[in-house]
Amino acid sequence: MNYQYLLGLSIILFSTKILGLLTKKANMPQVVGALLAGLILGPACLGVIHTTNFFNQISEIGVIILMFMAGLETDTQELKRSGRAAFIIALLGVIIPLAGGFAVAALCHVGSDALPASLTLQYIFIGVILTATSVSISVETLKEMGKVSTKAGTAILGAALIDDILGIIALTVITSMADSSTNLVFVLLKIAGFFVFAIVAALLYKQLMQFFVRLSPDHNRRYILMSFAFCLFMAFCAEELFGVADITGAYVAGLVSSFNKKRERIYYDFDTVSYLLVAPVFFASIGLKVELASMSSSILIFTLVLTLTAILTKVLGCGLGAKMCKYTSRESIQIGVGMISRGEVALIVANKGEALGLITSELYAPIVIMVVVTTIVTPIFLKLAFKSPKKRAAAL
Repeated sequence: MNYQYLLGLSIILFSTKILGLLTKKANMPQVVGALLAGLILGPACLGVIHTTNFFNQISEIGVIILMFMAGLETDTQELKRSGRAAFIIALLGVIIPLAGGFAVAALCHVGSDALPASLTLQYIFIGVILTATSVSISVETLKEMGKVSTKAGTAILGAALIDDILGIIALTVITSMADSSTNLVFVLLKIAGFFVFAIVAALLYKQLMQFFVRLSPDHNRRYILMSFAFCLFMAFCAEELFGVADITGAYVAGLVSSFNKKRERIYYDFDTVSYLLVAPVFFASIGLKVELASMSSSILIFTLVLTLTAILTKVLGCGLGAKMCKYTSRESIQIGVGMISRGEVALIVANKGEALGLITSELYAPIVIMVVVTTIVTPIFLKLAFKSPKKRAAAL
């Protein structure tokens, strides 16, 4: 057996904490340090550690736990009030990046006639990649600042969930045009089926937890075990049975668990597990995925323009949606910034496109760079957006 992963894990934990403390000293969220640790240790810089199946699986559990904890912290009453607003924010946060990605791809002529899909489909698919939102980075930053339950924080979480559904629909539409085996109606029925399933699962889970309370009212560890099992079960069912992202299932599980009277104890124990192992590996793994292959000048220009477009279209789209829904200008900027990060969601979409012949392997590096840059700048911008105007001016 190869025990090299133990050394790699040790280095990741040390480096993410050290760099996290350094970024905290520089008045930046600690998550930025963890992201930089992966970038420095990975193939892009030192090449000391490379991504493996083990790290990928640990990081997947990490993002699931983060989203479960976000569900636990969510103010459900505020979430109900912001439901309509979250839909409008998410809708504009999909339409504007989609249009922006299409325009950038068309202007830079990045498509290839060698691929089976038409150039128009290839350009649209670049736009679909930009519609993705990975809220896990924003969640960690909001947690660090104690802003998850704010009006803007709740809107970010609600809009990100709806964005996920809209992104699946957009991906299904474009892949069905390139792959006749994909059925849009069937996918929409599966998405609706997931939410029906979630309601039934929540009711059964509530009954199960009440049974354990009667059986052993003071045995706190049993509640943690059952909550974790429920979280993993919902994440699995969302992804495997209904084609919805596993993080959506985990977030729903967290929302259900937020009504448990042991909510604070559950959150504390999950936070310990997250801090100890899975969160550092998840954030570092994003940097580990970056491999800077030799790129032509045209691809470098495309990378720069794509990254700027990815940032601006989310801020503009989601911020405009928030403003239309009567949020203040400051809250609108906070919501727009909170939706910038693309994370693993965009990478999953890109992998799907490459498999279907919608993008070339040459375009994968620009997409990864865009993902890493949006992931790193999101917590920095988010912290600035939540600072009071006087403190923000002093920081600048």
